[in-house]
Amino acid sequence: MINQLVFATNNSNKVAEVKKLLHNRFDIISLKDAGIQQDIPEPFDTLEENAAIKSTTIFKLTGQHCFSEDTGLFVAALQGQPGVKSARYAGEQASNEDNIEKLLQQLQAYTNRQAYFKTVISLILDGKQYLFDGICHGTILPAKKGTGGFGYDAVFMPDGSNKSFGEMTMDEKAQFSHRKKAVKKLVEFLDHLSTIPC
Repeated sequence: MINQLVFATNNSNKVAEVKKLLHNRFDIISLKDAGIQQDIPEPFDTLEENAAIKSTTIFKLTGQHCFSEDTGLFVAALQGQPGVKSARYAGEQASNEDNIEKLLQQLQAYTNRQAYFKTVISLILDGKQYLFDGICHGTILPAKKGTGGFGYDAVFMPDGSNKSFGEMTMDEKAQFSHRKKAVKKLVEFLDHLSTIPC
């Protein structure tokens, strides 16, 4: 059975969230834990390609089973922006606050505030790639609500809730989370593997 996976990220928030979603069923090793300090470029126009380049790079460096994820916020009124550039929407060195401020400014002239988060996970087992995705539809709020979460969580309210992700606990967020949906597919796939691929 597969017990350990390298998670190709240096984002401690994502590591904590994924570990929580996996209920400690797997030993998740971050890039820092694996002794890898480099940032991996995300040069492509799709989440799938960006997730794939991260996981394949880490597999080549470590030779270990690994996975990566790429997540984007797609806003209808902005023709899908910020999309794959969500983390760098306000610039390469932009903070979460910078990105949120730009998003709210861009949406000031629009009444349609529909959006969705999409996560794509790229899993590499012995050099072979498997993709899993998850989507959460919702609305962009006119102002931040809550101080929890990360990224755009404070301005995103998922359909079926009256709270933003920023107001939710991890358990509450997991009921709606795009990342949870992708992780669930990943776990279901791993559960069907009786042995590590040769």
